[in-house]
Amino acid sequence: MTSLKEIQQPVEKHIKEFEVRFRQAMKSSVPLLNTITAYLVKRKGKQMRPLFVFLTAQTCGVISDTTYRAASLIELLHTATLIHDDVVDDSNKRRGFFSLNALWQNKISVLIGDFLLSKGLLLSLENDDFDLLKIVSEATREMSEGELLQIEKARRLDISEEIYFEIIRKKTASLIASCTAAGAASAGCSPEIVKKMHLFGELTGIAFQIKDDLFDYNKTLETGKPSGIDIKEKKMTLPLIYTLNNANYSEKRRIINIVKNHNQDKELVLELMQKVHDSGGIQYAEGKMIHYRDKALSMLDDMPASDSLTSLRNLVLFTTERKN
Repeated sequence: MTSLKEIQQPVEKHIKEFEVRFRQAMKSSVPLLNTITAYLVKRKGKQMRPLFVFLTAQTCGVISDTTYRAASLIELLHTATLIHDDVVDDSNKRRGFFSLNALWQNKISVLIGDFLLSKGLLLSLENDDFDLLKIVSEATREMSEGELLQIEKARRLDISEEIYFEIIRKKTASLIASCTAAGAASAGCSPEIVKKMHLFGELTGIAFQIKDDLFDYNKTLETGKPSGIDIKEKKMTLPLIYTLNNANYSEKRRIINIVKNHNQDKELVLELMQKVHDSGGIQYAEGKMIHYRDKALSMLDDMPASDSLTSLRNLVLFTTERKN
């Protein structure tokens, strides 16, 4: 598998410049805000979203100041949603670091999220980037709808495969789609190309989320201990949905009972995860993941050959081959 560092190479200087500009975009006259935003910048992840923006822009055209603003807008809005998610979920950790609400409590965390949201909106409006604002605002709306749909369905545990794909399309894929669409738009591409790259990002995002869902099961059998985070949170992911759809009536009742009433029981969770493996749920989900990944890759077939295109293809492969 090509490393993320190798994938970054065609746009490496742009990513470094982006990091400088992004820090600048978060600055404020309030010292507490600057302390907290400095903490946020330190704990940044793999930078996959900006990477999608820059590689798409360079594959479709030329990187410009608008591309930097597109990447900053997406990072500002996404960071805001992550902060709010941690408050909603009462999470104390994010990427191995303490979450904002663990360090500064909920009230300040919500206000920081609001501040970042406003910074993103103003960055677009001050530069008349209305097309970018539309792309990213629609993604933010869909992410909220996806979360709420998941919460609603988790209460009744009645998620069909169709609903599952609707949830992950909104919750995860919409953000990656906004990266690739905004990247294309920032390079001055036609509306048709922007639409095509939006779909490319959406398909990639669906494959990315299925890979995420598979981690829960793979880790469990490697260590012999159930992480079972999705089951604990009553999330009906694709391997489990497949197992339910192929179980008889009494098996279905037992599965639903474990998820609904015994999701903290380590032995029962491990039993359920083993059942998912035995039923072929893992292989089925992996097959679907590869289907969406290959569909995304096929959308790049008629793009002109370049180092950026090669890296964009490798980034799609990375999303389904990563180890964490």
